[in-house]
Amino acid sequence: MTPTLRLYDLAGKDPDRRFSPYCWRIRLALAHKGLPVETIPWRFTEKAEISPSGQGKVPVLVHGERWIHESWAIACYLEDAFPQGPSLFGGESGRALSRHYSDLADGLNAVIIRFVLADIFAQLDPGDQAYFRKTREQRFGMSLEQVVADREARVDGFRASLSPMRATLAVQPFFGGNHPLYADYALFSSFQWARCVSSFALLEASDPLWAWRERLLDAFDGLARSVPAAE
Repeated sequence: MTPTLRLYDLAGKDPDRRFSPYCWRIRLALAHKGLPVETIPWRFTEKAEISPSGQGKVPVLVHGERWIHESWAIACYLEDAFPQGPSLFGGESGRALSRHYSDLADGLNAVIIRFVLADIFAQLDPGDQAYFRKTREQRFGMSLEQVVADREARVDGFRASLSPMRATLAVQPFFGGNHPLYADYALFSSFQWARCVSSFALLEASDPLWAWRERLLDAFDGLARSVPAAE
């Protein structure tokens, strides 16, 4: 019998508000593979809970005695350990391309965080807030509020930077083609993160990326949509 899969998944003060973009990549990858999983709400200051993984960040997947961390490593593990499920990558060449899309999504996260950083703080469990403020203000060299202060002035430039993504979606419904693949989940999860923590509109409803996001919100019986948008 296959051991139960468990996923440590970042949560806010509401344990059902799971918002990490890296965890969402794996939530969707597991759904794509058709694998049942127990998700465990985890918070920034609960590092002891995942210490068997040898580090202090989520996602962490537990499969039997194995603890796997880092979203790309977990995706590759799922592809290799469960070959009977639909492929996340569409073959080995697709795996290499998916790594590129995963790296692109990492870069997208680095931009999006400057729009939503203060909103993340508001969604956190009180026990995490001091840790989050201290570590993020050290990282950015300014207050959370200063990081996002000019976001209204920056959002048009951000939207314009997404034109290569729109060009692909003009000719196919997903980055994976007619059906989503891990490339879609990596990029979508960046927008799902923003949607879960902030009411600030990164995308306009007329944007093809909005329509693509809606399709993925509805995927797997509305798995991603089950977390309501932040208000």
